[in-house]
Amino acid sequence: MKPVPNSFERKITLKASRSHVWRALVDAEAFGQWFGVALEGRRFIAGEWTQGQVTYPGYEHVLWNVLIERVEPQQLFSFRWHPYAVNPKIDYSQEPTTLVKFELQDFEDGTLLKVSESGFAHIPDIRQKEAYYMDSRGWEEQLSRLEQFLAESARARESGGA
Repeated sequence: MKPVPNSFERKITLKASRSHVWRALVDAEAFGQWFGVALEGRRFIAGEWTQGQVTYPGYEHVLWNVLIERVEPQQLFSFRWHPYAVNPKIDYSQEPTTLVKFELQDFEDGTLLKVSESGFAHIPDIRQKEAYYMDSRGWEEQLSRLEQFLAESARARESGGA
């Protein structure tokens, strides 16, 4: 049986300035809007845990719980979490976490965003393959949602909204 890779990376070119992409990532309320987590009144602070109820259909029973690791303005945002921790009957708190990193670079008329997740080799064997598969697929969808969020935000700004 082929071993599960330890990490994966996804890239997307966004038609938004680096500052707008950065805000969508590190402003907890904005992050929650596109990611599907209720984070009203929350902040992302390095070294602190942030929690919110997932609002994504089918996963409303999940408490999103991340440890913010690094916040390097307009360059790098990272957090640790328990990958695909969706079964309410399992206590994931004693399991190792994976590291999710968002790296930003200027690119033509927008921003290149790289999202990587690493540490799957340390996830218990019984969950490793599913966690890797679900997270790698999930980030593809989440990046689409981010792209849509940024486009809607740009339209709102152009029409004089927030």
